[in-house]
Amino acid sequence: MQSNIRSVDHLVLPVSDLEIARARLQSLGFCVAANGRHPFGTENACIFLPDNTYLEPLAVVDAAEAEGAITNGNLFVARDKVFRQHRAEGLSAIVVQSEDAIADHAAFAAAGVGASGDILEFSRPVRLPDGQESISSFRLAFAIEPLVETFFLFACQRLNPLPVDRDALETHANGVLGVKRVLMQTGHKNYQELMTPVFGRASREITNGHAFDARNMSVEVVVGNDASIGIVVLALVFTVADLKVTEAVLAANGVCHVRTQDEIVVQAAPGQGVTFLFEENAL
Repeated sequence: MQSNIRSVDHLVLPVSDLEIARARLQSLGFCVAANGRHPFGTENACIFLPDNTYLEPLAVVDAAEAEGAITNGNLFVARDKVFRQHRAEGLSAIVVQSEDAIADHAAFAAAGVGASGDILEFSRPVRLPDGQESISSFRLAFAIEPLVETFFLFACQRLNPLPVDRDALETHANGVLGVKRVLMQTGHKNYQELMTPVFGRASREITNGHAFDARNMSVEVVVGNDASIGIVVLALVFTVADLKVTEAVLAANGVCHVRTQDEIVVQAAPGQGVTFLFEENAL
């Protein structure tokens, strides 16, 4: 496992229907990429951000294929299924960048949070902005807590990164520049044991919880007394260039929102899954 601080690669957001998600996210002012099909029954419609992270709205499009993948030991699909059994939509996984997923798999196991079985390696077609298609390959190492059914983490190694100019996909009408914070709640006492090995450094204390600082964002976990909560992502905090621009886009598209002096709040809705908060970028 890398000894330095991790960067978050992307965030997985299970949705019931990709077209509903696309319409909702476009109404929020995001540019949504073309759908990408996985070879195990799921499909995504990603939002690529200027901070080199992305959101991955994810739907099951072939239930039989997904079930077959689970039978064959595909932990990504298995954990997605468990999440959907408890929550219709939301944010199920935080994914960190990896230089060596095989080493990460061993390190997560040594830390007591590794998944049984092999790492997941797969390839899928990627439609490029110019309309051409290429193949992208990935290797995933998982960190899980079996008692936590609504959240997991994994490290993602890109085996053949594509030299793609994503400027068009990273330009959003709402002015979003990236994700600043992920806000979570838990009643699980051992959440630090799950998350610390993945982020590569100890957490810092915040009010009623701890924050795990990745290189490019902070994951803040507030602890409650209800153990049944498990670990749940409540909100994403985005930075934007100009809140006035963001508010104008939301108003023009009829999106219900609340504007305060420092932020805009958009509550979760079908296709969105969690609350989105927009804050102006501090120079």
